[in-house]
Amino acid sequence: MSKSMEKQHIKNNNKLPDRKILLDVGENGVAIISINRPPLNLLSVDVLLSLKENIEEAMRKDNVKAIVITGSRGNFSAGFDVTAFGGSQQRKTKRELGFMSIEFITDTLEAARKPIVAAVEGLALGGGFEVALACHARISTSTSKLGLPELQYGILPGFGGTQRLPRLVGLQKALEMILMSKRIRGEEAYNMCLVDAISPPNQLLGSACQWALDILECRRPWSISLFRTDRLAPLAEARTLLNSARAQMQKQNPNVIHPLVCIDVIEHGILSGPRNGLWKEAEALHELRQSDSCRSLVHVFFAKQSTSKIPGITDMGLRPRKIHKVAVLGGSSMSSGIATVLVLANHYVIMKYIDQVSLQNGIDRVKANLEGHFKEGRMTQEHYKKACTLFKGVLSYDSFKDVDLVIEDVPDIVSLKQQFFADLDECCPPHCIFASNTCIVNLDLIGERMKPCKEIVGIHFFSPPSVIDLLEIVRTERTSPQVLVDLLSFGRRIQRTPIVVRNCTGFAVRRMHFPYLQAAMLLVECGADVYQIDKALNSFGMKLGPFRMVDQDGFQSATTHDMKFLETFPDRSNKSNLIPILRKNNREGESTCQGFYTYNDKGEASPDPEVSTYIEMARSMSGITIKSKVATLSDGEIVEMILFPVLNEACSMISEAIIVKSSDLDVASVMGMGFPAYRGGIIFWSHSVGSKYICSKLEDWSKEYGEFFKPCAYLVERASKGHSLGAQIKLAKSPL
Repeated sequence: MSKSMEKQHIKNNNKLPDRKILLDVGENGVAIISINRPPLNLLSVDVLLSLKENIEEAMRKDNVKAIVITGSRGNFSAGFDVTAFGGSQQRKTKRELGFMSIEFITDTLEAARKPIVAAVEGLALGGGFEVALACHARISTSTSKLGLPELQYGILPGFGGTQRLPRLVGLQKALEMILMSKRIRGEEAYNMCLVDAISPPNQLLGSACQWALDILECRRPWSISLFRTDRLAPLAEARTLLNSARAQMQKQNPNVIHPLVCIDVIEHGILSGPRNGLWKEAEALHELRQSDSCRSLVHVFFAKQSTSKIPGITDMGLRPRKIHKVAVLGGSSMSSGIATVLVLANHYVIMKYIDQVSLQNGIDRVKANLEGHFKEGRMTQEHYKKACTLFKGVLSYDSFKDVDLVIEDVPDIVSLKQQFFADLDECCPPHCIFASNTCIVNLDLIGERMKPCKEIVGIHFFSPPSVIDLLEIVRTERTSPQVLVDLLSFGRRIQRTPIVVRNCTGFAVRRMHFPYLQAAMLLVECGADVYQIDKALNSFGMKLGPFRMVDQDGFQSATTHDMKFLETFPDRSNKSNLIPILRKNNREGESTCQGFYTYNDKGEASPDPEVSTYIEMARSMSGITIKSKVATLSDGEIVEMILFPVLNEACSMISEAIIVKSSDLDVASVMGMGFPAYRGGIIFWSHSVGSKYICSKLEDWSKEYGEFFKPCAYLVERASKGHSLGAQIKLAKSPL
């Protein structure tokens, strides 16, 4: 393709006619077929049928020698539109799914009599990636992102990915990409022989066209991915790899089947041939799309997408202001973690410390974090070098005159925070946003010494910031819509999922943490076993049981948070003496290698028989006797007695409009406290249990064990009407 023709194609593309698929035939005889649903070029049944029609049209044209498939506006295709998973598309029969995978992708595209080359730029994910896999060659930019993320939605690749990818990159790498939903860059894909060549973006179409013509002239191989066998391992080795993958998936998550189904489909293709594998894939996809796991995971996906939509705020037409320079105050590892996240997102960061030793320690931690990213292959050398220039440590406020955002992360002492913000008020520009990373101190108190009293917002990161992608944005009655819009945009830019919550003790995640731990403490003092409780919650799917979680957080943090919760919500708190007793005996959790568990030098946890002694002491101090009913609880009953109080607290937050919509609590529970995503989050899960059942259980327990279990008014009302717990405030009104 000549440069003038390539420019003309891009120009035509930019006009974006109202067609899902564009077809242009160049003077060189190469037809360029573009998927035209910007910005992501998502696929649907209609788009695939239109793509099929355009390929067949190009096949019929005598002036077309070869075909290049690409996407408009810088993306190949991000895959099938996820909205189809829960809608009418879900009712597609196995035959119709097989039609797409076999009669189109395989028998039309891959079996075409003219060479077809994929020109991949930007995103090539899911079904979009599978279209590229069926082409006879793939040319990519170095920064393209390719992958099969379907397992994140409770399904499996449905357009031949389970059969073609192992034949292109080998079984081991294919299993890793599919089971981990791993995305790889174009450069890595080239090193794996997944793409045939790397091209600069401005030369991509020309390179792909020339490659297609070279295939036609037998100067390049005409590769049919589905029938390649040169990268497949011998059968005995393949079975070993597949069995190992099964064992790993069962260990990681014994409650879901879709990873195991995916492995079975891959194995079926190896044993019975790839075409049989395609039919097996279509059958499996049909079944999985109707599963509870799929519905739950798709719900979580859309819940995450909707956290940035705030009625009465984000629909006002406000444009987010750019946040370039950020200051972080605090000398903890959390402060360094926050700075690392910001630097990785290309923000310039000033780190303020009180002395030279703290400054050097903080700088060293950020450098170590960045070096770790680089060594793990999560950033390029160029990005690493640039990141190392984007932060500096300071001892004074001289560099604060042009900062756009300040994030305070000093200890949760009100007077200390007030002094810091009073100092900041003197040296920051008028447009600067003042934020605190606290989840305990009332934000309204922090700015009282500023002149005039300024609005302080919460930007609450979770530990460790580089691992947990949730970000709580906390508003007060004085928080302006513009600041919320700015911070929502900022959250997305630093690749975090932001949820907006109102100023309250614990915000959203910590408020659900409180009853999670307190219910567990109550059960233990009444006779339940610490390790059975953790095991029951782990088996349910929680990332950490309550006792393993409090060990990880540390007992000092737990004590501070519990005191605040008891002070704020005395009517529904359970005061336990167990953690204070453990602390008196020099146990502080994982940090001291002794808490409810003991920890070896690798950080591995083991049950500690000595804990029973401290439990007896706590019972004696509280005047509690062992209740035989509690001591013999089943795992299912334990799960209910710990998670129903969490649900009760979530309902209180809904009724108080602490969150914008109930699905935000699903996101908070999944991302912030390790609730299993395949159950949809705490509120979504409650729909399968039923509000009447939840309410009746809480009422029974409150009579037997105290006010801690008493259901809130909102839950009682919903149960009395037979309504689900989140339906009423799907879009709760904003108090602003």
